[in-house]
Parts: sequence; structure tokens; C-alpha cells
Amino acid sequence: VRLVESGGGVVQAGGSLRLSCKASGSTFTGYTIGWFRRAPGKERSAVCAVTWTGGKDYCTEALKDRFTASRDAATKTAYLQMNNVKPEDTAMYYCAATERAAYWSSAEVYDHWGQGTQVTVSQ
Repeated sequence: VRLVESGGGVVQAGGSLRLSCKASGSTFTGYTIGWFRRAPGKERSAVCAVTWTGGKDYCTEALKDRFTASRDAATKTAYLQMNNVKPEDTAMYYCAATERAAYWSSAEVYDHWGQGTQVTVSQ
């Protein structure tokens, strides 16, 4: 399984950004694709996730009003839509894949990780 993130960059506060996670090496049936982030000086934290089968998305309570996870099974690409971004959203964003969807927000259940894409939100 290989995951490659893209779409990061510099965005002004209040703007939007969509991150992509191109997946390969599996049919991903039964998988969940999770999004995590690590801000400077902070621990990695869960953002959102989407089930490959059915496309059901989950986000942490603090982000669910601004972020959405989705996937396009035909192109094997998962997305993280970020709206009304804030400076505190500045972080390296990673996508990851797991077959243990019941614990989507726990990084420990993910077996495959991408290299990350940097998001910087300016004032």
C-alpha cells in the first residue's frame, strides 16, 4: 500500500484548501483512510477519516464544522476539504490507511502512512 499526499501550501485565514491522498497497492475494500496532523511543537492528532466502502466520514468534534473527508473510489483518491482555515490549522498533514475502522482516531491502528503535506495558514 502506498499513499501520497498533495495539495498543501500557504492559505490565508478564512480561506479553503483541499488535500488529496492518492492510494495504490490495494483495492482498499474495508479500509478507512484517516487524516492526521502534527503542528510544530505538538503531538500528532486525528483530524478526519472516511470509509472506503460507503464513503462515511468522521471528524473530530472540534473540526467537524469546518473539515470534511471524502473519497473517490474510481481514482483511489481520498480528500480532506478544509474550510474557514485558521492559523492554528498550520501543520503537516498526513493520510493513513487501516482496516481497523472502529478506532479511526487512534494513530496506532494505521498500518500505512503517506509522507505528509505542509499546510500553512497566514493571518
